[in-house]
Amino acid sequence: MNVVGGGVAGLDMATHLAGRKAGDRLLQVTLIDRDTAYVWKPMLHMIAAGTSQAGAQQTVYAPQARACRFRFQPGEAIGIDREKCTLSLGPRSMGNEDVVSARAISYDTLEVAVGSHADDFGTLGVAEYCAKIDSRTEAIRFNDQLRGHLIKAVVSGNTLTVAIVGGGATGVELAAELIQVAAIIETYGVANASNRVKIVLIKSGARVLGPFPEKVADAARAKLEQLGVSVRTHARVASVDATGFHLVDGEVIASDLKVWAAGVKAPALLDTLNGLERTRSGQLVVGPTLVSGADSRIYAVGDCASPSLPGRSVPVPTTAQAAHQFSLYLCKHLPDLIAGKSAPPTRYHDFGSLVSLGGYDAFGSLRRFGFFDGGFIRGRVAQLGHALLYRSYQARLHGIWKGTLLWLADTLARRFRPTARLF
Repeated sequence: MNVVGGGVAGLDMATHLAGRKAGDRLLQVTLIDRDTAYVWKPMLHMIAAGTSQAGAQQTVYAPQARACRFRFQPGEAIGIDREKCTLSLGPRSMGNEDVVSARAISYDTLEVAVGSHADDFGTLGVAEYCAKIDSRTEAIRFNDQLRGHLIKAVVSGNTLTVAIVGGGATGVELAAELIQVAAIIETYGVANASNRVKIVLIKSGARVLGPFPEKVADAARAKLEQLGVSVRTHARVASVDATGFHLVDGEVIASDLKVWAAGVKAPALLDTLNGLERTRSGQLVVGPTLVSGADSRIYAVGDCASPSLPGRSVPVPTTAQAAHQFSLYLCKHLPDLIAGKSAPPTRYHDFGSLVSLGGYDAFGSLRRFGFFDGGFIRGRVAQLGHALLYRSYQARLHGIWKGTLLWLADTLARRFRPTARLF
């Protein structure tokens, strides 16, 4: 069995399915990913801003594979041949040299968990001038750019303007983290640094955090504006160039650094799945057991999948919460499905949503479950809930004891290492 994509769902499945029995045989699992390590996607904005370090938060695939008895194949999946049951991997380069050539590997069961990336909707100039933070590598690359621009701003005394397109959780949380970075610079002795960093958040719709309850969205916007973020709604980008974002009404929002965090689109790999049903954003449509209706050897989970679930007429949101729930389902039922047995349909439970604005505040809406009546939360309670989501995922990957030790080590390290990765 091959798992393509080592994100929330893919890494979890590789970790927990390797060595399990499927009928009369043991599952041999291979994980394929173009990167060498994984960082929990809801933390990428912190890596990009420099308020958290990738090395301290990442799970490196090779040691995880050794500990959990799956195999890791480095490489970017670029094509799927359903007739030959092969997965094509592109060459892997280091510097200017290809260290691993292009190759094809066979599969009997394929788990597609390649996530999603921001959608530029064909907007002119986005690819050339905008950074994206959909992966660990992209987040680190943006932080390198940010640090260079911060040095220039500090030395010259000029203002650094960062403009972010996208009012979803990524854009909102990144804006708050960048404001926090400016505040940290002041503690390092750079006078008036907060006034030298300007953050503009651009949203084409009427409000930020569109999928969130209105109360959460309004509270988050009010806090951002209180922190000094310029929030521009009803601002549709027509094109991008070196000077900034050009809006459809002719206005130009000048910026030194440009981030595109709008839209959701499935990776190009899914374009090679000829004959399988997909959504307008490229997601693979799967049934209630997360298998493609036209190919029983291909399953999809996470942001790249659009499950058709009993009693649900609206799409499942592309969140880590959803990906985690569906990976739990496959970890439990996939061995039986591979062995030809039946399994109950999966369901999605919305436990609410949380957004964290750095160390300043957090807001959330919890659904009714158990003895809890749901409702709006904010402040330390919401921040703790946001942190616990990540720590519970760590505990599932590494076990409760190692997960607890990682949490403790991270907490202690924060007391001794710099507050942010700046200069």
